[in-house]
Amino acid sequence: MDRITRRDFVNGTLVAAGSSLLPFGATLQASMAGVDRRYYPPAWTGLRGSHPGSNDYAHARAWSARSDWGPTSKLRETYDLVVVGGGLSGLAAAYFYQQKHGADRKVLILDNHDDFGGHAKRNEHTIDGRTLISYGGSQTIVEPKYADNIVLDLLNDIGVDLGRFESAYDIGFFKRHELGSVTYFNDEIFGENKVVQHPYCNYPNYLEGLQGAKISDEEAAQQAPLSKKGKEQLLRVLKGGLHILPVPDEELENYIYSHSYFDYLRNTLGVDDPGVMRMARHSGIDWGSGGTDVMSIAQARSCGALGFPPRAVYDEDNPYIYHFPDGNAGVARALVKKLIPDVAVGRNAEELVLARFDYARLDQPRNNVRIRLNSTAVNVEHVGDPGSSGDVVVQYMNDDKSYQVNARSVVMACYNMVIPHIVAGLPGEQAAALRLQGKSPLQYTTVGLRNWRGMKELGIGMAMSPGNMHQAVLMDFPVSMGGYEFTKRADDPCVLMMISCPYGTEGAARREQFREARYRMLSLQFKDYEQEIRRHLSGMLPGELFNFDRDVASISVNRWAHGYTVGGPGDSTRIGRRPFGRITIANCDSAPGADAKTAMMMAHRAVDELG
Repeated sequence: MDRITRRDFVNGTLVAAGSSLLPFGATLQASMAGVDRRYYPPAWTGLRGSHPGSNDYAHARAWSARSDWGPTSKLRETYDLVVVGGGLSGLAAAYFYQQKHGADRKVLILDNHDDFGGHAKRNEHTIDGRTLISYGGSQTIVEPKYADNIVLDLLNDIGVDLGRFESAYDIGFFKRHELGSVTYFNDEIFGENKVVQHPYCNYPNYLEGLQGAKISDEEAAQQAPLSKKGKEQLLRVLKGGLHILPVPDEELENYIYSHSYFDYLRNTLGVDDPGVMRMARHSGIDWGSGGTDVMSIAQARSCGALGFPPRAVYDEDNPYIYHFPDGNAGVARALVKKLIPDVAVGRNAEELVLARFDYARLDQPRNNVRIRLNSTAVNVEHVGDPGSSGDVVVQYMNDDKSYQVNARSVVMACYNMVIPHIVAGLPGEQAAALRLQGKSPLQYTTVGLRNWRGMKELGIGMAMSPGNMHQAVLMDFPVSMGGYEFTKRADDPCVLMMISCPYGTEGAARREQFREARYRMLSLQFKDYEQEIRRHLSGMLPGELFNFDRDVASISVNRWAHGYTVGGPGDSTRIGRRPFGRITIANCDSAPGADAKTAMMMAHRAVDELG
């Protein structure tokens, strides 16, 4: 491979180079057995997550009802189980199936992405010869002490030692470097580039060890680049809370769940300043799965929106520290290692942190479990009557070619809303219920920096950024384990995390906002994201310490068009996940929920339903 320059990294050329290594074709029977040894998606930068091409076939099926995929190669492959979706739920389904029926059972996992793990995405940034690890999606094992024994047993079996995170996570990092929660106001929206040493909301609370506001609410309101009226209104919001609602105590709980947060701001607090309302709308970000304009007061309070007092810690019993350097990709990799032992070297999850996985081993004929990437299921259909059928045919697309395999059972561990378009013959009520499920768009961008002197100078551990595409910028989680060392000094390379929860038109229904934001997000090219990141970081950080062209080594934009799970109304989720003959349904959507534990529990249920 030719040497790739820094500008190639920043402009996304590495993704194009990586795509040339894809091994697929009829001569290989659409397996990864002949993959080039350079095929290593975690190291690819540019547009990641829902990367270009990953959703093309699914969209053609769902949007245009495409059914003619050309000649289909019927492979001489029959599996005990085919899993559609190679995220945490799909990987866990394969694990639970073998646990229940025996390690010799044959399982095929199909996934439309170029890497396994789904939202549990690993990002690697190589900076001046040093590889830094970060995550591009599923972040942390949330509240593991509340996990079911089914999940705890799985984690233990794949070598995840939860106790290890207590020392791996450097709780004192932010205090040592005097890094706290701030807010960055940009000149485009607020009239000037300004950093204020106050987050104005509770969102940063989950970053354990992060220092809080360095100034009072009163001073923070005065420093905000708002009009005099806006400053007064902002302080009114900061001093507000449930205690000022004109509601009897016995009616308060029902009231906050049935009344809008924006109505509370406008009617109870008298807020109409556009700057304050924008700060409020962008204060929940991904923890609220949308703008606060579509939230109840209770939902806004839960996600730490503007005006609700911050909590000192995320959870005293379950601190937010259960985070591999690559987020829950560390869990996904440990699961893959368990299913396909010779894919990497390492006896447990920690030893896999620095391991380079051999993708050529994912889909070997000798494997009992095979993972076939870049393969989109387009039709899943029982042979004969679903009530008595013992066989299911699964058709999938790979490199613009159609293939078919046979399975005795299928677990659909994919985006639930697409299932009615893929699974033939679903009962009408179930298909209608599945179409009501949804996901909010989400974007995690990781930026490889040669140093973080600018962050250190301004004391930025996390910057809320209500005027930018990425509403939060933060130093990555300070985790060192498995031989991997988190950045120690401001002169050393680091990874910045930039989080974007795209919103649609204010006032529109939640579902419509998701659709609008999703289309807009996917319509952008890498250069658009790069320009936005350039403006954001250059406006926020001091020019004498930060130069974008000099200091930014690489960018990975992890776009998730279908990000956080948002359940459908009423009983639609339960109806949608019903077993259908030899086909069952997993994924977080079927809970509904949005964390690793839920994904695994839904996989366990789906496997149990197969009998």
